[in-house]
Amino acid sequence: MMEMFKKMIGDKKEYKMMMARVEALPEDYEFVFKKIQNYMWNFASGNGMDMLHLQYELIELFEAGAAEGRQVLEITGDDVAYFADELVANAKTYVVKYREDLNQSILNRFKK
Repeated sequence: MMEMFKKMIGDKKEYKMMMARVEALPEDYEFVFKKIQNYMWNFASGNGMDMLHLQYELIELFEAGAAEGRQVLEITGDDVAYFADELVANAKTYVVKYREDLNQSILNRFKK
C-alpha cells in the first residue's frame, strides 16, 4: 500500500514538472498543448501512462519548434484534431479496448 502512495506522489510530482515545461512555452504553444492534452485524455485507458509518454514527446516537439521560431500551427498543421489523432494512434486507448471486447464477445459466442 505504501508503495502505491509513493508512486502516486512521484507521478504527481513528475506531472507538475511536465506542466511547468508547458507553461514555459510561448503562449500559443501552451494553449494548443493544453487543448490537445484535454482531447487526448478522452481516449486514455488504464492508468493513462501511454498518454503521458505521448505528451512528453509533444512537449519536446513544441520546445524544438519554439526554439526554431516556428509558429505552433506550422508544427501541427491547421487540422489539430487530425494531428492529435495521429499522436494517439499508437497509444492504448479505450477505443482499442472496446473493439477487442466486442470481437472477443462475438468470438466466444461462436467459439472461434
